[in-house]
Amino acid sequence: MDETMKNFQESLTELESEAEHLLLARHQLVENDRVRNGNREALTALRKRARTTKTSVPSAFESIMKDIGGPESKPLVKEVCATCGNYDSNERTWMMFPGTDIFARIPFHAAHTILEKDQAQLDFDGKQLQSYVKEKSLLISEMGALADTISPGVLKSIVTLSDKPK
Repeated sequence: MDETMKNFQESLTELESEAEHLLLARHQLVENDRVRNGNREALTALRKRARTTKTSVPSAFESIMKDIGGPESKPLVKEVCATCGNYDSNERTWMMFPGTDIFARIPFHAAHTILEKDQAQLDFDGKQLQSYVKEKSLLISEMGALADTISPGVLKSIVTLSDKPK
């Protein structure tokens, strides 16, 4: 086999490898979104159970001002959970831990705290996967694989777009 055929074969192998990584990342992104959506649904169910919304719980300042003025000696600072509100946070609720088939009855506050931390981690992982997919798409475009359908300049401008920070 001559040298040009070897180079062509190597470039095709590299392109196929990059495309496989891209497809795996896209699949992982879809799976991540599925889990994140389930987590969001569970958090909404817990908020409904506690009869709170993200904005219905009074701020810490409002709680302090409400408690001041009583003859009893109460602590000046009362921590108010945004999800629990006035709900009994020690009441136990059933929860299935992610990635297992184990149900456990844990305190309400612990359940939503675990879910909120998982949600934050899933959001972070999703953003990383999105940037990885952008990088791989740009790399494959620069290799010339998408040149017949989308010009590299257009694809580069789409891939390099970034969201404005809020």
